[in-house]
Amino acid sequence: MRITAWLLALTVLVIGCAQSPAATPAPASSPPSELMVAIHRGGSSPTESYRLGCGTTVPGNHPAGAAACAHLARLAHPFAALPTDQMCSQIYGGPQTAHVTGRWRGSPVDLRLSRVDGCRVEQWNSLGPLLPGPVGAAPPS
Repeated sequence: MRITAWLLALTVLVIGCAQSPAATPAPASSPPSELMVAIHRGGSSPTESYRLGCGTTVPGNHPAGAAACAHLARLAHPFAALPTDQMCSQIYGGPQTAHVTGRWRGSPVDLRLSRVDGCRVEQWNSLGPLLPGPVGAAPPS
């Protein structure tokens, strides 16, 4: 009887420790993310280049780095390519183009963006503060 009670107490103790929060390993932190963003506004405008790091600090020269990192972190797949068979409205959004390269959460990024149709305008807009500055078609002269 004594041995049974002792084994039962030991079993309860082991199960209790295994389920305690202290025994649960901490989640691995996300790998560091570093992106290069090149934006061309169209026409003879110069290409703007920004470096953005997202981690415990936000290094780089991006004008809205913290906001861009926070926005991207909320997106499931911020740099996914558009499906090749997707139908898009033929609504021109402006002459802007961008090229985003680097690593996001450990995965390589190489995404070219434009605003030549509705799908690409939506893709551009979904990246929010990552692509700073004015967008849209030039006003008629």
